[in-house]
Amino acid sequence: MRELTKIEEPKILFGYNQKLEDPRDGLTIFGPLENLRPYGIISGVVSTKDGLEKFKKFLKEIAKPIYNRDNISRPFFPGFNSVFKMEWSADKIYHINIDEQELGKCLYHEDAHTRTFNTVSLFSDKIITAKKDDHPDINLWVVIIPDAIYESCRPQATIKKETVVTKRVITKGQAKKLLTQPELFEERNKAAEPFAFEANFHNQLKARLLKYTLPSQVIRESTLSPQEYLNAFGLPKRDFSKIRGHLAWSISTAAFYKTGGKPWKLADIRRGVCYIGLVYKKDERSTDPRNACCAAQMFLDSGDGFVFKGAVGPWYNPKFGNFHLKKQQAKELIKIAVETYKEIEGVYPDELFIHAKTKFDNLEWEGFKEGAGEKTNIVGITIKEKAPLKIFRSDSKFPILRGLSYINTPTSGYLWTIGFVPKLDTSLASEVPNPLYIEISKGEASIIQVLQDVLALTKLNYNACIYADGKPVTLRFADVIGDILTAAPLDKNEAPPLSFKYYI
Repeated sequence: MRELTKIEEPKILFGYNQKLEDPRDGLTIFGPLENLRPYGIISGVVSTKDGLEKFKKFLKEIAKPIYNRDNISRPFFPGFNSVFKMEWSADKIYHINIDEQELGKCLYHEDAHTRTFNTVSLFSDKIITAKKDDHPDINLWVVIIPDAIYESCRPQATIKKETVVTKRVITKGQAKKLLTQPELFEERNKAAEPFAFEANFHNQLKARLLKYTLPSQVIRESTLSPQEYLNAFGLPKRDFSKIRGHLAWSISTAAFYKTGGKPWKLADIRRGVCYIGLVYKKDERSTDPRNACCAAQMFLDSGDGFVFKGAVGPWYNPKFGNFHLKKQQAKELIKIAVETYKEIEGVYPDELFIHAKTKFDNLEWEGFKEGAGEKTNIVGITIKEKAPLKIFRSDSKFPILRGLSYINTPTSGYLWTIGFVPKLDTSLASEVPNPLYIEISKGEASIIQVLQDVLALTKLNYNACIYADGKPVTLRFADVIGDILTAAPLDKNEAPPLSFKYYI
């Protein structure tokens, strides 16, 4: 067996051009890379009165240091102003109230699709109205939801029969038929409308706000005040005492990023390089089992991310369970990406790496190459999570180190993106870690360079603020973005190329 190769832990860049490994250390010591709102965050909050009070209390809590009980692997949170050099004040809030009785009418509908659609409408309509009324100072919409919404407005959710207020008036099968063949009776057509949307509050809300370019953060009330939600034994249903500081880090960093700030970026990434992760999602509402939505996530060396929606078509192969674009659609998708890069950077990228979970077919790849143009070297990378390789250490109680790799061939290798981290004195894995299997399936590149890039891209998750992720950011949010793009009717959800912040 060949020896394992250690890839050095990538560093990230913070304020004053300082480099460190851990985003929490860098933000604590040097502050964020770039702050576009030194006057602070002005939040538009949509919630019940109780939800508003919980949120205000939370903002006051994170203004001060927060510690994780008996958890040395997660650094304490020093306080929002100390970290980001700006305020997120409970006094700078534009509140839109959600009446609890009105919410109850939406939540106690027998059908999950109608229940979710009506509940999302209750929130989204108020946000959109505020946008139209022109509230330019609001730079982040915070949607605080009671736990009843989380429990009742997601796929397969049911409610107790005795709580039903409004009965189902149409079945899913009837609605599906009406969506393609409307009747003369408008009432029946209107009853079918919610079935064109996914029964998932978070995804549907994000999808319906996309065209209005409104960054949003959805937070459960029990996340803000877990001590108020107890089980039959008087204990918190969601015990965050050991990760309270971690929650403060994650929510705060996500909010800072969504308001236009740059928390950090990769320190030693090569200039002129961009990375694209392909996103596919089957259209479950279609009568054609092959129909799917395709999108691409593009990440620049600056840390910025963008999402491009491609065409909807028969990209899914039920026999083999994989997705492939036709040549023309592949060309159009990548062309949008490189033109956007040129618009931002002033030149076309020197190198473009496309990450996907499956290999590329020849026609699809020809389309990608034509879309990238002659000035850009394009490389296709296949990344698979399930790899038939495990390594156990007999000389230590700790698992394999994060960053170790096993070069299988000149174009393929295994990379452990989770594992033991000496700096944290703990493992990022809860069990024996699995590696990612990474293969250069199209184009030419150095396998070591590819592995280094993938490891570096595990440090761009602004939604979590952790030491590192188990997946590169190009694939981490692929399923989430696919779910959001298909949570609303595909023929109406015409989203322009948008910043990544609108999807997470």
